[in-house]
Amino acid sequence: MKVALIGASGFVGKAILNELVSRGNEVTAIARDTAKIENSDAKVSKVAADVLDTEKLAEALKGADAVVSAFNAGWTNPNLYNDTVEGAEAIQKAVKVAGVKRYIFIGGAGTLQIDGHQIVDGPDFPAEYKPGATAVRDYFNTLKQETELDWLFFSPAIEMHQGITTGRTGKYRLGKTSPVFNDEGRSILSVEDLAIVIADELESKAHHREQFTAAY
Repeated sequence: MKVALIGASGFVGKAILNELVSRGNEVTAIARDTAKIENSDAKVSKVAADVLDTEKLAEALKGADAVVSAFNAGWTNPNLYNDTVEGAEAIQKAVKVAGVKRYIFIGGAGTLQIDGHQIVDGPDFPAEYKPGATAVRDYFNTLKQETELDWLFFSPAIEMHQGITTGRTGKYRLGKTSPVFNDEGRSILSVEDLAIVIADELESKAHHREQFTAAY
């Protein structure tokens, strides 16, 4: 399979890149700075591109069987909300211009619902993450109107960060619009297992034009 991966130098992007390559896929790894893309496997083609440059990005995406976006405008970015929405919408446009139909966007857990309410709207949601999480939620509302692409919006587990040290277990449970909790009431997943979820979905094509999530 030929996969175009946007944000290949980031925390999530690196893990997805490694997983895809380990399965023999050809990956066009896209980042603003390709020097930060650590995987140098022969199946990896590194492309430097700004997501807002639709023409250049679309050119990089052409010929791919699927596009996976792990785009992140940067949690410390003072213009995080606007840059996230603008970047995500630009990526969606580029995917269509490139003629690729399968599009997976890695979103956030804030869009998941508990008792009918999205987590990002809860009183305990961390203030420092709210601009980015709100932007991702608002972009998701835009994506839900998309009829041309076979899109997916993946929401990671609530606890999916660099502090999760379970590594690559290959075990996970899937959900749709609500978090998957374990027996301890935690929604948790390592980035390595997140990458497995995405790679498995690319192979199985089990979900279409919907939100889904995964956790242990």
